[in-house]
Amino acid sequence: MSKAAPKKVVAQPPPGCTLDINDPQVQNAAIRIQASYRGHRSRKELKEKGPPRVLQELKDVVLIEGSAARLECRISAFPDPFIRWSKDGQELKDGPKYRYIFEDPDIVALVVRDGELADLGRYTIAVKNTFGECFDSARILVEVPAKIEKGPESTKVKKGTTVTLTAHISGEPAPDVGWAKDGEDIEEDDRVFYDIGSNSTTLTIKRVAAGDAGKYEVFVENSLGTDESFARLDVL
Repeated sequence: MSKAAPKKVVAQPPPGCTLDINDPQVQNAAIRIQASYRGHRSRKELKEKGPPRVLQELKDVVLIEGSAARLECRISAFPDPFIRWSKDGQELKDGPKYRYIFEDPDIVALVVRDGELADLGRYTIAVKNTFGECFDSARILVEVPAKIEKGPESTKVKKGTTVTLTAHISGEPAPDVGWAKDGEDIEEDDRVFYDIGSNSTTLTIKRVAAGDAGKYEVFVENSLGTDESFARLDVL
């Protein structure tokens, strides 16, 4: 005769951890959980089909040189749309420089990395599905410290001739520009004056005299920084 197998002892749950399925409160809670699940499952199914719409428009942003900027908007579209970004009419590919961002439930964004002056421009988002297409756009405004890209060159000239000293400059906002001789600001007149272009400045000296010899300085300044450069003028 074999021995009977020992009875398994079933551990009882701790006090307060049992549920009575006949309890009305438990039944109501179960109904609420089921309704919530059905609502989550069917929310996309119940979303109205139609052309995309922009719910929150893009806004202009300022990009500091060397940093990143983010353009962001909210859209509504079902079925899911195809997103395309462009800058001044040229399509931007998703990659290291431009990053397409999609965030639930309806946020789309473009991140522009490693900011530079060339990123200045108007950016457009195109949102398209089988029912239609919509667009929105905004500007990225780039701020770059004032800088002298190439300073004036030292030179020698003969008396009575005309000489020009030119410096190539950059900066956004456009920098203020000034010239000085031997540490004193130059006071312009019909003989000595300077012009300021979009990316350069030129000092002109007509009918050069012996007293025009010396050290000339050009300086630029905007809200982000300053820069300066020097050149020597010798009169023969």
